Amino acid sequence: MFNVKDKSKLGAALAFVTGVLMTSLALAQSATFPDKTLNMVVNFGSGGVTDLMSRELARGMEADLGASIVVFNRAGALGTLGPGYVAKQAADGYTLAVVSASVITLTPHLMDVPFGLDDLTFVAGYGKNRFGLVVKADSPYQTIDDLLNAARGGKSLFFGSPSTSNSVVIFDLGSQSKSKFELISYKSGPDTTMGLLTGQVAVIAPNPPDVMSHLKAGTLRLLASASPARWPEFPNVPTLKESGHDVALEAWVGIAVPKATPGAVVARLEKSIQAAMSQPAIAASFLKIGADPAFMDGKTYTEFLIKEREVMGRLIKESGIARIQ
Repeated sequence: MFNVKDKSKLGAALAFVTGVLMTSLALAQSATFPDKTLNMVVNFGSGGVTDLMSRELARGMEADLGASIVVFNRAGALGTLGPGYVAKQAADGYTLAVVSASVITLTPHLMDVPFGLDDLTFVAGYGKNRFGLVVKADSPYQTIDDLLNAARGGKSLFFGSPSTSNSVVIFDLGSQSKSKFELISYKSGPDTTMGLLTGQVAVIAPNPPDVMSHLKAGTLRLLASASPARWPEFPNVPTLKESGHDVALEAWVGIAVPKATPGAVVARLEKSIQAAMSQPAIAASFLKIGADPAFMDGKTYTEFLIKEREVMGRLIKESGIARIQ
């Protein structure tokens, strides 16, 4: 018979052997990764800037990985459903989450989110997109001041938004100018644009792909860039800061995987994203979309998200932006 001490030693030995076997299995799987199709889950609807950026990234990664990537959309709850879904999938690197930075840095300050930084491993950041304030072409609001004056004195204006970052632009502007705006949420950028075109809302803070064709057709009008720089397509339209309002935002987008994904797999995915973003054709496609191609490694991107989460928390508190019900 084993005594207690023997049983304890046997348990420790079995745990050690199990650990070695699991590590060996993980290394073996990592060495052959990828050997089947990957899935990329976009957290916003089809046709929006995040979706278009993600499909171009997937195209570039396929060339580097030598494997197919199926892109599908899981939109809703201001971009939180997709990452929440991926966080619960197998931690093998075959299911990738597109995670807009705002989902980590902004949204948790405004609403309950079913996942957090501790549920995902961030592989890399792969691009940024711009914002603007847009109204219908026949809107009575010819300037930013016209818009803000209409939302003062007990009145309020409805605005449309598919995500927290698009929303915080207008909430921050309203808070600073003592103007009142009320949110109507949509599942994607194109849906939000349609809400503006049909008169459901008075103003939106879109990304370029969602409105560019309508701006060029003359059915919508850009009042101001809500990012640090003017839109190159409309160089005569000032930024909000140039118009006297201290609001400027640009949004990173990144890729994440379930938390326990092996480090070697994460490193291979990070390398693939960097390779994709170094391809001139992919960078050119981003610019055509209206997004800025960029790359940030996983460690740096995670640190950026943590720091930006603190900054945005202070901004929201100082601006008095209420939680979304």
